[in-house]
Amino acid sequence: MLDRMQSPDGPLTRLRKSHEQSVLGLLRKHGPLSRAELGTHSGLSRTTLYDIVAGLVESGAVVASTPPVEVRRRGRPVEKLSLNPDAGAAVGIDFARRAVHVSAVNVAHEMIGSASEAHPSGLTWAQRADIAERLLGSLGGTARKNPGPGGTAGRRAPRRGTLRLDSLSAIGVGVVGPVNDPGSADAHALSIEGLPGLLQKRFGVPVLLDNNTRLAALAEAVWGAASGDGDVLYLRLSHGVGGGLVVGGSLHRGMYGMSGEFGHITVDPGGAPCECGGTGCLETVASLDAVLHRYRSAGGRAEDISAFLTAAASADRAAQTVLERVGTDIGTVLAAVCNAVGPGVIVIGGELAEAGAALTESVERALDAHMMPMARHRVRVRRATLGEAGSALGGIALVLRESPLLSRYPQPVTDEHA
Repeated sequence: MLDRMQSPDGPLTRLRKSHEQSVLGLLRKHGPLSRAELGTHSGLSRTTLYDIVAGLVESGAVVASTPPVEVRRRGRPVEKLSLNPDAGAAVGIDFARRAVHVSAVNVAHEMIGSASEAHPSGLTWAQRADIAERLLGSLGGTARKNPGPGGTAGRRAPRRGTLRLDSLSAIGVGVVGPVNDPGSADAHALSIEGLPGLLQKRFGVPVLLDNNTRLAALAEAVWGAASGDGDVLYLRLSHGVGGGLVVGGSLHRGMYGMSGEFGHITVDPGGAPCECGGTGCLETVASLDAVLHRYRSAGGRAEDISAFLTAAASADRAAQTVLERVGTDIGTVLAAVCNAVGPGVIVIGGELAEAGAALTESVERALDAHMMPMARHRVRVRRATLGEAGSALGGIALVLRESPLLSRYPQPVTDEHA
């Protein structure tokens, strides 16, 4: 009986493997933890936990370290445990409308690096994948520690090294527009259906695909401007206008992958036609091209959004008036969404968010004017903090599956037949 229980497939062996997977899962989810923190999260007894940790450290799956001298507190330094940084990496790729953004972290939750490259419209997926592969190959050198899923960037010594593409565990990918269910006849769905297979052949790992704006919402809710909040509305103001919702502590995808399409809510029934087929959508007044058109129609001169923002910051009255009107339109739409879903935080990202208070103050005034009185003072408006890397970092969060925000989120389907 004793021999059977201690066999490779016996109950004691299975129990130990279960405990090991639990500890590894916690380190994957939270990043570096002390033994005490592991004990709290795992519920294992001190004796069992220390035995499991000792075995994982001896095998090389887990490494132990103490904080650098400059960040230690008084007393004996607390040893932190983390997954072996060389055990693998997770990569996020954002195929934006006119650029490719990539980010990578190792399994110890240390940022390896981020990179971006703009490109002209009309490139094939293979050409854009070439850009992504080149950018990933360039990551390395000096990269800051811990600005990834484990927390905000600290003042630790920079980590040096390069991304080993053969150590990838998975890739999370963001694309523009809705990501529909397999078998959809939607033209956009058909245009991207070969992308997971293309990337899987390139890198030899599973590929998880989702809308890039929804991934940016995930990233902001996991470790960005809305970290720790259970009900978040994210709006991105860029070449397109879209967003994402975190409702009741879970990222909301929607039955058809259409959640967060705030840019296609009507704000002006008599307005301009939208590429979605509607009329007067928010995107027709708040996208970058629409804002520039408004400004030029008012007599302003700006070649791009950067020049427009510079004009607004220089007290250009025409630019400031445009931002006020755009902010009012945005706030009117968001107020309707807030009345429906009741978020605690609104996060505004994208290039236009760089306008700062000149935009957000008019958004807040419109929210106050149109939200239900009992809710209007409970919603906080914040600017996104993760910048252009947000969607790629959201892809990493999708890969790591580290957040309770994903607990009820459908597992994306990979192209297993490519």
